Amino acid sequence: MTLAYFRDYCLAKTGVTEDAPFDENTLCFRVGGKIFAITDLACFEYINLKCDPEYALELREQYEGIRPGYHMNKKTWNSVYAKSDVPDQLILDLADQSYQLIFASLSKKIQAEINS
Repeated sequence: MTLAYFRDYCLAKTGVTEDAPFDENTLCFRVGGKIFAITDLACFEYINLKCDPEYALELREQYEGIRPGYHMNKKTWNSVYAKSDVPDQLILDLADQSYQLIFASLSKKIQAEINS
């Protein structure tokens, strides 16, 4: 998994924007103004992704490269290490799930605006 591939994958999703609100090295992907993925531009070591709490625990038990979200709510966010035992397809699937969780949390009005 490369940063360029992950970035293109995220930006291809409906309504996704990117920004660096914390510093010039931290890239955030948002839908409806809410963050669903955060990564480091310099080394692309890991990606913070929102996750269902029970599934997050399962994943952490299964993969050494999935840990509680660094600087995030450890119950609902995972840090997924890009160069680890986590398959690339699973990283993309987890990005999809994070996007869906955030999208579902948006108001129906904002969801409709994004889908129009």
